[in-house]
Amino acid sequence: MRHNKKFNHLGRTASHRKAMLSNMACSLIKHKRISTTLAKAKALRVYVEPLLTKAKEDTTASRRLVFSHLKDKTVVTELFRDVAVKIADRPGGYTRILRTGFRLGDAAEMCIIELVDYNENMLKDKAPKKAARTRRSSRKAAATAETAAEPVAAAEEAPATEAPAQEEKAAE
Repeated sequence: MRHNKKFNHLGRTASHRKAMLSNMACSLIKHKRISTTLAKAKALRVYVEPLLTKAKEDTTASRRLVFSHLKDKTVVTELFRDVAVKIADRPGGYTRILRTGFRLGDAAEMCIIELVDYNENMLKDKAPKKAARTRRSSRKAAATAETAAEPVAAAEEAPATEAPAQEEKAAE
């Protein structure tokens, strides 16, 4: 039985997996978006998000802790200087995984993993959206338009009621 064995080993030894995740995290921080398999992206998300949370607090201790995982001075500098400023107000969920299809050779599911705050296309979509129109809401709108139109209609009907009275006098 495999109770409490959630960790994906990715078919690699511990040292190979550690080095691969470290390199992928460096590439993600450097390029803001990388293409990889879905299994590796999910493992990378678990690996890199705690490092991004540590980077929000710029202390010597947190820099040393992040450097012990990434082992690349330029990437650590970029992480603390540029990336941490952008993600400062975000309470977690720093990465996004977008599935892109299947690889040709072995049909592995491919995806793009990216830093959320660096995708300008997705950030533009946050413009205020118009309310979706449904039939039910249009009925409500028509009902409110009718209630608003009733006082106006009553004002218009007043002269109309006087006109038949004048016609009746003329008929007599």
